[in-house]
Amino acid sequence: MKLQSVPSYSQGALDKPLLAMTIGQAFDQTAARYPQGEALVVRHQQQRYTWAQLAEEVDLHARALLALGLQAGDRLGVWAPNGAEWFISQFASAKIGVILVNINPAYRLSELEYVLKQSACQWLVCAGAFKTSNYHAMLQELIPELAEQSVGALDCVRFADLRGVISLAAEPPAGFLPWSHLAMLADEVEPEQLRCREASLHVDQPVNIQYTSGTTGFPKGATLSHQNILNNGYMVGESLGLTASDRLVIPVPLYHCFGMVMGNLGCVTHGTTMIYPAEAFDPGLTLQAVAQERATGLYGVPTMFIAMLDHPQRTSFDLSSLRTGIMAGATCPIEVMRRVISEMHMGEVQIAYGMTETSPVSIQTGPADELELRVTTVGRTQPQLESKLIDAAGNTVARGEIGELCTRGYSVMLGYWNNPQATADAIDGDGWMHTGDLAQMDEQGYVRIVGRNKDMIIRGGENIYPRELEEFFFTHPAVADVQVVGIPDAKYGEEIVAWIKFHPGHTANELELQTWCKSRIAHFKAPRFFKFVDAFPMTVTGKIQKFKMREISIQECQQK
Repeated sequence: MKLQSVPSYSQGALDKPLLAMTIGQAFDQTAARYPQGEALVVRHQQQRYTWAQLAEEVDLHARALLALGLQAGDRLGVWAPNGAEWFISQFASAKIGVILVNINPAYRLSELEYVLKQSACQWLVCAGAFKTSNYHAMLQELIPELAEQSVGALDCVRFADLRGVISLAAEPPAGFLPWSHLAMLADEVEPEQLRCREASLHVDQPVNIQYTSGTTGFPKGATLSHQNILNNGYMVGESLGLTASDRLVIPVPLYHCFGMVMGNLGCVTHGTTMIYPAEAFDPGLTLQAVAQERATGLYGVPTMFIAMLDHPQRTSFDLSSLRTGIMAGATCPIEVMRRVISEMHMGEVQIAYGMTETSPVSIQTGPADELELRVTTVGRTQPQLESKLIDAAGNTVARGEIGELCTRGYSVMLGYWNNPQATADAIDGDGWMHTGDLAQMDEQGYVRIVGRNKDMIIRGGENIYPRELEEFFFTHPAVADVQVVGIPDAKYGEEIVAWIKFHPGHTANELELQTWCKSRIAHFKAPRFFKFVDAFPMTVTGKIQKFKMREISIQECQQK
């Protein structure tokens, strides 16, 4: 049979059954199995938990959330960097059927306001401050009623559903409920009430909303169930061969699926120790955590591994305990993969591909795959999932041909929160999630990503949609028109270039625009380069030619 006659369709292995339980049940099962095993190490907070201790904390805070009146299906936002409280919030909310809303710590006011409103959050857990963000001050500006009303009884016109804010700071301002007070609230709820709530939950209920940048300019809330993310974390861990003897360093953010699903849930389903080296990625602290904790696994996007490989003190850290890990979020340069294997001892490191809407991983390499396959492909279809590549008419293309990658199976999201039209646009009537990525499938079923038909930019593992940035720049008083493209970058995978056309009589320079961006959008979305033009490259019919803009940008930006 010739290659061209074989359709680009693949089904993952069926011999590994899905976990038929909720996240709370899976967590309790592991805690009961390894009570004295080390579960969580949070180095920057100097905290260590056995599984028994962590289970006690999770149950305590689950009861506190019940005391606050949270019902199954209510939303709890978490706006904070990595830490013990993030993990506890994730599992305490899952135990009572509350939907966790992941909020990017880099979000500024407009982004935070949109997410809180769109998800209709009832409660928000926030840090006091992180990097350049003062969360308390931002919330006081957004919700002035906080300081004026009783804690937990917020009545706010702007956020009709929000009842209160829980602060992780030791001494938050008036109106915030300190995290430390939750233990006292838990006393109001009997353990039996928690057990009853847990028993009423089922695996198909939503448990998580993760916001992804939308091509319309507004983030969409991918709504994920217990079955979606518990099983995806489990399958990723199975591919890595995780056991209760493994110790995984997780420097990737918990607000991403990479951290909370592939990291936390992957470890919880295998009894593996989770190690958070810092609030946010720091190459030196991550290397130190690997060495001092004798880690066997490490996660990261390619830019993180590049930063660790190039760290001036890397050779002083003993990384010989490492065995495996995952590199995801962007295409991995072959030389980086070679160095990770040889210099960081990660002989079984794997590549994972997916998207938030698929919980996230749908395709993954294996520990025994040849190096060439680990750098030129993203692997093969995960167990219990299907993949296919289609043309513009929806027909499955032949192996070796380029088509849009589609995924079907347990990992596909329930839908976009309160957005049925966007859901219908993404998931077809047969249950296939259309990724928008262009790919090829070879004879063995290995998938190679060749492009993105929606022009998505991936910068340092962050997905950025040009349309969202373009609509943002339209709010600047001097900007008449704007087009955003991505260009290759050795460090971040891609960098952002904004082509700007000004209104007559108006102007601005790069520094002014970068300063304007700084206080209004997340730092990773701010363009590195600007090009000021009077017109854009267009076809004779008036269609913007982004490929020409990309070519020009690459040539000009390389000279800067």
